[in-house]
Amino acid sequence: MTGVFMRFPGGKAKALTLSYDDGVEQDIKLMEIMDRHGLKGAFNINSGLFAPEGTVYPEGQIHRRMTSRQVTEAYRGSGHEVAVHGLTHPFLEKLPQPVAMWELLKDRENLENQFHTVIRGMAYPFGTYNDMVVDCLEKAGLVYGRTVISSHSFDLPKDWLRLEATCHHDDPELMALAKKFVEETPGQAPWMFYLWGHSYEFEAKDNWKVIEDFAAFTGGREDVWYASNIEIYDYVQAYKRLEFSVDGRRVYNPTAVELYFTEAEGEGKLYFVSPGAWLEW
Repeated sequence: MTGVFMRFPGGKAKALTLSYDDGVEQDIKLMEIMDRHGLKGAFNINSGLFAPEGTVYPEGQIHRRMTSRQVTEAYRGSGHEVAVHGLTHPFLEKLPQPVAMWELLKDRENLENQFHTVIRGMAYPFGTYNDMVVDCLEKAGLVYGRTVISSHSFDLPKDWLRLEATCHHDDPELMALAKKFVEETPGQAPWMFYLWGHSYEFEAKDNWKVIEDFAAFTGGREDVWYASNIEIYDYVQAYKRLEFSVDGRRVYNPTAVELYFTEAEGEGKLYFVSPGAWLEW
């Protein structure tokens, strides 16, 4: 055996996910586009900045935060992930550590109570952070933190708490990257396309066609796993728990997830091992 390489559910070698910030009204239209083409993602929300109920924005205002009721109606049961974005969207690294921690924990608590779930992901407000903030994430039980750094690659994250995206939707390389992702075949390592942005930017620049074209081109493909950020994280972590024998011919899956992998030799035969089961070959 010269190598074993993870595959996503169903043996797929590609995954695609999105991440959008602030909990604004335009998220509703974005989700409609995503749902039409089978895309999934995370919506990062500042629970301390909900608009007052009954808010009417002046004509022409672009950044329109939703009310608490609108947020609940928009995301609950949508199939998309809700994640932390800081209670009041602060520069977390400019805060005393206890205050930064409170911003994360209070936002998490509010959102968990609002959506009756457990929330473990987040995006850094303004994309800024330092080691103190990363330490706060870990202590707050958050397992990934999305930055605003574009990798222009499909590599799986090496550091989930300093998570880089493939690109922003305004990146001039967006569709070239999408074309590569769709039309080329990964080698040994699996690929993840990670797109981020703010949905209000589509209205501000009158370019909804950018995300519509991207979703139409990348969506609905049998060889792509469309998943939320946390779903991909959890699958990767489950895969890391596989227990192989010394000779690499037996494996035990101690998790509750069906896991897939290929061998490097030959034609890269696909294997899967069921939850709580052994596989021998």
